Amino acid sequence: MTSVFSRDTQLKAMEMTISNAEKYMGQFCSLLAAYTRKTAKLRDKADMLARQLHDFACTEDPELSICLKNLSEDLAMVQDYRQAEVERLDTRVVTPLKAYGDIVKTKRADLKKFSADRNRELKELHRLEKIRLKNPADRQSIAEVNVQKASSNANRSTRQMEDAIIDFQRQKLEDVKRIFTDFIMVEMLFHSKALEVYTHTFNNMETMDIHKDLELFRNRIQVTGSLVETTTSTADMAHYPSPSASTLRLPQYSSPPTSTLRLSQYPSPPPTIPRMNFKQPKQALSRALHRQREMEEDEEDDEEEDEKEEQYDSEEDVEGPRTLRQSYAAQYVRSHIQK
Repeated sequence: MTSVFSRDTQLKAMEMTISNAEKYMGQFCSLLAAYTRKTAKLRDKADMLARQLHDFACTEDPELSICLKNLSEDLAMVQDYRQAEVERLDTRVVTPLKAYGDIVKTKRADLKKFSADRNRELKELHRLEKIRLKNPADRQSIAEVNVQKASSNANRSTRQMEDAIIDFQRQKLEDVKRIFTDFIMVEMLFHSKALEVYTHTFNNMETMDIHKDLELFRNRIQVTGSLVETTTSTADMAHYPSPSASTLRLPQYSSPPTSTLRLSQYPSPPPTIPRMNFKQPKQALSRALHRQREMEEDEEDDEEEDEKEEQYDSEEDVEGPRTLRQSYAAQYVRSHIQK
């Protein structure tokens, strides 16, 4: 009877082990599968953010445009690492946990078989007790033989079940250790790569000079001083009313007296006025116009050269940070191409 009671407690311990494994392994599987799906959704949202950053960068001035484009490239690269994280979580974590559904079913079937053998032994022991109460010698010997057979079957099934439960527990411990070690390793790989990329991106964003973009924006929207002066002068002239015809009166000059207008008695010789050559003013005018045209052309050439120099300097200012400030993704691709 003591062996029967010990096997009863043993059976309960085995059932508890299998039930706990079925419960918690199933919960781990569902939670980690949801974790993987959420990570995949986060990857999709980050891809959308990277595209929006790139589109916004195309509308901004050089400094902000370079930094945002680098940020979008690095963010897209981090999502590539996140995609690898999702695939590794699915293959190394979720799939092994799914396999525990079938493992638990087989172990539970073995446990039912062991429970059936134990129940058969209990029935034979109850029959032996009844036969002993009646004291028939032949029936008692037959019952003892049946009890021995039932006990041997129960002992054999008990050893098999013990070996099966011990193997199940060993496999469970090894699987739990490997699954969560792989989970931690996958997360460490992703976060280490993301930290490396984001560190480079952070330093890249710190080098952005907002004053350059602000100066370009100010020059683009400000109005020149001469234009402001002309507009203000025309506005001031509009405040003064135009004079009427009544106010515009010419001064009346009195005619000199006739007594003063007397011709001299002796006519004076005609003044010697040089004869005007009509070709000289035309030649002087053409020379002046030609000189003025040459001066204007020289000024235009100087302005074009100044504009070219300013454009060249601005291109150097714009391209300088671009060569110095590259995204981590661009440097990674360039290094692998050189290899």
